[in-house]
Amino acid sequence: MLRVAVPNKGSLSEAASAILAEAGYRQRRDTRELVMVDPDNDIEFFFLRPRDIAVYVGQGTLDVGITGRDLLLDAEVEAEELLPLGFAASTFRFAGPVGDFTTIAQLEGKRLATSYDGLLRGYLAERGINAKVVRLDGAVESSVRLGVADAIADVVETGTTLKAAGMEIFGEPILHSESVLIGRKGEQNPATDVLIRRLQGVLVARQYVMMDYDIRKELVEQAASLTPGLESPTVSPLRDSDWVAVRSMVPKRETNRIMDELYDLGARAILVSSIHACRI
Repeated sequence: MLRVAVPNKGSLSEAASAILAEAGYRQRRDTRELVMVDPDNDIEFFFLRPRDIAVYVGQGTLDVGITGRDLLLDAEVEAEELLPLGFAASTFRFAGPVGDFTTIAQLEGKRLATSYDGLLRGYLAERGINAKVVRLDGAVESSVRLGVADAIADVVETGTTLKAAGMEIFGEPILHSESVLIGRKGEQNPATDVLIRRLQGVLVARQYVMMDYDIRKELVEQAASLTPGLESPTVSPLRDSDWVAVRSMVPKRETNRIMDELYDLGARAILVSSIHACRI
């Protein structure tokens, strides 16, 4: 039975459960449940703190898990990213008092406050910067004003909180993070491969729609250039031998533009339908 760690709360939890449900797995109905078995898929879910998931997977206690890329790197364990999942995106950056810093080279010998000390130490070591890392569990923005640090490294979304604290972002982003499926390094499991394929199918289904339309035979090549699909569009004959029916997957975000261009080309009966699941 495959043992999977899922975030029990926070921004990752709801989205992680949603993508697993779309992939065909049972999910808990009560947020107080800590363990749930899906016998039909021979899988067992453990609902844990997002920060702990990489530790359990890295130690081999659990097979795979869903967590943030930042939390994986911060844990410094024998686990690796298997698949990016495309939600809970964030950016990890340096910030300091307005006007004090412009480059990360100026951090040499300084004190840096962060909730991600493992990630930050690795980043600084790779760039040969010797700075003191001060670990805090929260309210990192207040550390400079309180005299605990000279600058901070933290997850930044809008930057509003930093501005309110009299700070500004500087240097290149330390990390672009998002939700990821992780597994123990060097381990291969057929059940994990099935999980990955299912999740990949959900990700593709979320990004594409199925488009059907009728068009005259002599215009098929031009139409196919607008709707090439993942490999090639399906072209079927119609009762009127001058026309054919075309079916193709198209990027969801480009749906209306493609429909307009097809109509201008001469396509008619243009229909779009959602894709709920797929295997690519």
